Amino acid sequence: MIYDRFQNEAIEHIKAGHSVIVSAPTGAGKTAIAEHVLESCIEAKEGVIYTAPIKALSNQKFRDFAGRYGDNIGILTGDVSLNVDAPVLIMTTEIFRNKVLDAPDSLKKYSWIIFDEVHYIDNPERGTVWEESLIFLPPHMNILCLSATIPNIKQFAAWIESIHKKPVKVVIEDTRPVPLHFFFQCHDRIVDNLNSLKGARSYKQNRTHSLIKYCESKDGLPVIYFVFGRKRAEYLASELYGCHFLDKTESAEILALYENLCRRFDLAHEKSALDMIPLIERGVGFHHAGMLPTLKEVIERLFTSRLLKVIFTTETFALGINMPSRSVIFDELMKFYGSYTRALKTRDFYQMAGRAGRRGIDTEGFVYSRINLRRIRLEEVRRVIYGQPENVNSQFNASYATMLNLYERYKDELFNIYPLSLHYFQTKAREQRQALRVMEEKLKLLKELGHISEGKLTPKGQFAKAVYGYELLLAELYDDGVFENLDEMGLAILAVATVFEPRKGQVVVGLSKNSQYMKSVSTGIHESIVRKEAKHGIRPYCKAPHFNLAKAMEGWMHGMKFERILDLTDTDEGEVIRYFRMAIQILREINDAPISPILAGRIRTAIRMINRDIIDAEKQLREG
Repeated sequence: MIYDRFQNEAIEHIKAGHSVIVSAPTGAGKTAIAEHVLESCIEAKEGVIYTAPIKALSNQKFRDFAGRYGDNIGILTGDVSLNVDAPVLIMTTEIFRNKVLDAPDSLKKYSWIIFDEVHYIDNPERGTVWEESLIFLPPHMNILCLSATIPNIKQFAAWIESIHKKPVKVVIEDTRPVPLHFFFQCHDRIVDNLNSLKGARSYKQNRTHSLIKYCESKDGLPVIYFVFGRKRAEYLASELYGCHFLDKTESAEILALYENLCRRFDLAHEKSALDMIPLIERGVGFHHAGMLPTLKEVIERLFTSRLLKVIFTTETFALGINMPSRSVIFDELMKFYGSYTRALKTRDFYQMAGRAGRRGIDTEGFVYSRINLRRIRLEEVRRVIYGQPENVNSQFNASYATMLNLYERYKDELFNIYPLSLHYFQTKAREQRQALRVMEEKLKLLKELGHISEGKLTPKGQFAKAVYGYELLLAELYDDGVFENLDEMGLAILAVATVFEPRKGQVVVGLSKNSQYMKSVSTGIHESIVRKEAKHGIRPYCKAPHFNLAKAMEGWMHGMKFERILDLTDTDEGEVIRYFRMAIQILREINDAPISPILAGRIRTAIRMINRDIIDAEKQLREG
């Protein structure tokens, strides 16, 4: 294989036995470096772990690598456990972090860890997982970090060097192999120079149809059209019912492929799959987290066949999944960032824009941004597209489970861990004192709640350290004997209520008496915990339980078909599957805690009852 300059540089460092961090644009070819590590480790009969930020990306990497390396590839996520003794084990970063803290001896056979999309350390909700994984990384493991372009990559490498006392080589590539050409649709005009929009007075509405047709006329298909809402993706796709992007032969070919894939993934009679046929035969599709996971995979395969010419999708389609196109369109350059709407970060823009331009096929990629000057100023547009990508900054926020694991190992000296964090490395004294104070208050609260007594973890603390993210609520329920009194149905309902996050406007309806009882008990416990967290000045508060899917879970546990339980909830079908799978994951974590054999048996039965048919993530991978 002929490598680019930066690929060669990284591989030479790897051959010399060094850890490496690579910063390069999306689509530049970072995966080839990871593949060199995999192949070298397989040949040398050494173990390597490949982590990805989301389960969908873990699953895709498993399919891709298993296709190349066969039985040398395994996968371990909260949903899936396949061939876990293979020399190459793919997992989510959360699973790796849990192993590092709970079972470090299980990592002895692995000589390398690959962190794909390591800039995720900047994610406000989950970034601390990457930071903890790197802080507690076993000393015998080398690191390969792959990242989109970030300006402070050398600072990031210096931090890792400072805590592990060994060199980390930095490889930077700023140039894309396929350059990007930027266009703007404003007042339904398409221009390639922002200056031509200065002083614009008319406010003619941008039309999706005219922009897609412009792309087609300029030989700009296939196109990925990024939107920031699921319903918006479906609505915009439906607007193209009057368009045909395929000739008769291509239309017949894509329909045959779609029908074959739908049969293969048991989708032949699914309403959502049938409803998409009129779009598919025109070369149009949509893809978002609210869809059935199997239907999403079918759409991905249609796109890689190059028969699907226009796909409307949310931003997760850009995260590591190898789906390049000739053009990319942004529905808008404003996005909701957790608690407020703001212009896109430059780094997020290029994560998506980088899907334009297929290496080895296109000489350039085309990126179209729809501009509404009533919603965004030209200066902001210029910053998003032509500005410097944002630095990666620490989001360190040690979970209660992490605190318990550290206390078990280091007792009150656990606070000596904080100076090893990226947060400490990047911040000034005032912020450092605040972060340390929060850790101290968390430890005080854990002692106050009875997780720690006389210098060691109590049975309650041993239980809590196994259930990352939901420690306090579940530990109180366990300590109060609630779990021991629940049957399989109750365990399943409580698990899905623990993980569920309602979308705006969702309501809880039709709870059974048992569900009402669990809602009352768990809500009361949560409110008590939050009062204590507020007293200690700990933010964010622990997550509240939500029983929106209780009725759907009851139906599923009673053996209902999936399409019938959808009538029992206002949650999208893909989200129902995701939360049921998350419920299985939390039940597995509880089962790993020190619980009674009777409760463990009920939990295993509950898991089997939930994990059937379309919920079974392993089944999707096996059939794929």
